[in-house]
Amino acid sequence: MHRPFPLFGSLRRAVFPLALVLLCGAAMALAAAEWPQWRGPAFNGSSPETGLPETLDPKANLRWKAALPGPSSSTPIISGDRVYVASLDGQKNLLLLCLNRKDGSTRWSQTIGVGAATSGRNNMASPSPVTDGSRVFALYGTGDLAAFDKDGKSLWSRNLGKDYGKFAIMWIYGSSPVLYDGRLYVQVLQRNPRPADYGHALGDAPERESYLLCIDPATGKDLWRQVRQTDSTKESQESYTTPFPHEGKGRRELIVVGGDHVSGHDLKSGREFWRARLYSTRDDWYRIVASPVAVGGLIFASGPKGQPMAAFREGGNGTVTESHLAWANREGHTDWSSPLVYRGRLFVVDGAKKTLGCFDPATGQRLWSGSLGVTDNVWSSPTGADGRIYLVSERGSLLVLGAGDEFKILSRTELGEEPIRSSVAVAHGEAFVRSPSALYCFGKGAGKGKE
Repeated sequence: MHRPFPLFGSLRRAVFPLALVLLCGAAMALAAAEWPQWRGPAFNGSSPETGLPETLDPKANLRWKAALPGPSSSTPIISGDRVYVASLDGQKNLLLLCLNRKDGSTRWSQTIGVGAATSGRNNMASPSPVTDGSRVFALYGTGDLAAFDKDGKSLWSRNLGKDYGKFAIMWIYGSSPVLYDGRLYVQVLQRNPRPADYGHALGDAPERESYLLCIDPATGKDLWRQVRQTDSTKESQESYTTPFPHEGKGRRELIVVGGDHVSGHDLKSGREFWRARLYSTRDDWYRIVASPVAVGGLIFASGPKGQPMAAFREGGNGTVTESHLAWANREGHTDWSSPLVYRGRLFVVDGAKKTLGCFDPATGQRLWSGSLGVTDNVWSSPTGADGRIYLVSERGSLLVLGAGDEFKILSRTELGEEPIRSSVAVAHGEAFVRSPSALYCFGKGAGKGKE
């Protein structure tokens, strides 16, 4: 059931008409069949793609399997007959690969930098690339940012760590760049001052600013840089989220989550329109991982470590923590996986409890919830397409679930590889799964494919 936000007392339940997220700007310029960036064409984990496989079975409908040089948590990006993959090789080189979507063969590979540092299961190749169809852009935890044309020709490169300081994030930088309306957006929410034990961030002064960056994709030059303020402390300053472009109330903005707050920023200047505190509890260790989404005039963001999912009405100005809060619900909590907006509903994975929940976005009411039937954690985010939800667990359980009025597991198979933190990408009637050592392409009725 819906629970009022404990910090702000009772709140009338607001009911808003459901609407599909507006596909505009860069997303509209791409065919519906593509998966151009980390959370797909609508930035929310969903795709209008149809004809997808009903199961992800390596023994039954694998089109091909392509060996990769090393592990990464990034998600593959699909455009036309090209699949772009960020990776790390055995020598710790940071790579961008372009594979042939039809057979998995390598079209080209580029070395972007060197990233020896790892933290847990993360490494410097965690962010996902992004493409506009003719160009592809890749960012790494070292701060290396590079652009190539679709045939692998270098267009420009730079290092944000050299420009603004190495990224001071405990578990390695993981935010993905976003392309929207002809501009490239990067978010760096980090710890200030940088601790002395952050070995991957040493070598310069300890002072750090958290900031948003808007870059000209044609030249790689900054169009604007906006410092994002926070009153949070220690690890709570750090964020692994990816910003969300949003249009509503006649305004275009970039939604950013981190530092205990969600905020909306002018796409033209980075100026902050509004901000809201996500939860009442204060803690030094509330890093945020799950990215924001929006639907039906509401913007959704989840707090970390058991804190609630909160929904705020769009169109705010200044501090809107109380004035624009629509609902908050601990049942909708997700610590690692980003929420999915699909067919007017909000789907949330609780990776620690191993459950999938379906919520009414307008009210926060949980419509259903069920166990995923796995014993390991789920770090990946759910993907919605063709009436189904695709999900992968850390140890390689491949799950296909229904997106209807009740919880239903349609298929579960085992990939036999771990750890997996990458999310499923779908395009051209195919589903793509990235393991530490390979990229798998599944298709309807494909049979056991080429390896």
